[in-house]
Amino acid sequence: MQNYKPSTPRQLNSNTNPPGSISVEMAPPAKKGAAAKGGNKKANAAAKATLKGVHSHKVRKVRLSTTFHRPKTLQLSRAPKYPRTSIVSQPRLDEHKVIIHPLNTESAMKKIEENNTLVFIVDIKANKAQIKEALKKLYDIDTVKINTLIRPDGSKKAFARLTADVDALDIAATKLAIV
Repeated sequence: MQNYKPSTPRQLNSNTNPPGSISVEMAPPAKKGAAAKGGNKKANAAAKATLKGVHSHKVRKVRLSTTFHRPKTLQLSRAPKYPRTSIVSQPRLDEHKVIIHPLNTESAMKKIEENNTLVFIVDIKANKAQIKEALKKLYDIDTVKINTLIRPDGSKKAFARLTADVDALDIAATKLAIV
């Protein structure tokens, strides 16, 4: 080791050590000021956490049922990239398809005079809400209730009970032209 002489100028650098020797470099001195204080705070917090423990206020969850229910997660509404159908579907039953025609038989006329009720033949698939809405749109009639039945010939008959302030005979004469 004592008779070692560097052979190239690159090896003359003071930082290089001869092969086989141990390099001993010291760490730079610690800076005084804000950085040292910040480290001190962190060290204090870590010491406090180890002394006290971080889970000091852990509470066991109270289960009120023996059955586990999976929590409800967020369900986003659909935002399709393209329409799945080429054309927009029209409603199958509009007001003109719901009400086929009013009835003016003897029994229907008796209902008009005595019970303030109009009688219509309606589409077999129409429900009471659709019949009520169709009467409102077509004839501007407010109904109290709708009763329906399916006749032996397969058609549906609807009895539309009108409000007390409206006379069914008057509506049958003016708007329906069946009297």
